[in-house]
Amino acid sequence: MNKDQVKGKIEEVKGKIKEAAGVILDDKGLEVEGNVQKNVGKIQKGVGNIEEDIKKGN
Repeated sequence: MNKDQVKGKIEEVKGKIKEAAGVILDDKGLEVEGNVQKNVGKIQKGVGNIEEDIKKGN
């Protein structure tokens, strides 16, 4: 697992927490911010996955 995969997963989890807090608190801004952060984390994790595939020669 490389640093992009780890950082991406962390951001994804933080985003999910923010999104859930926004739903619970009925705060649309926080909900949207969490959703964006979650998706950015998914993208970063995907970049890390690609890097790993390249290293493995796949």
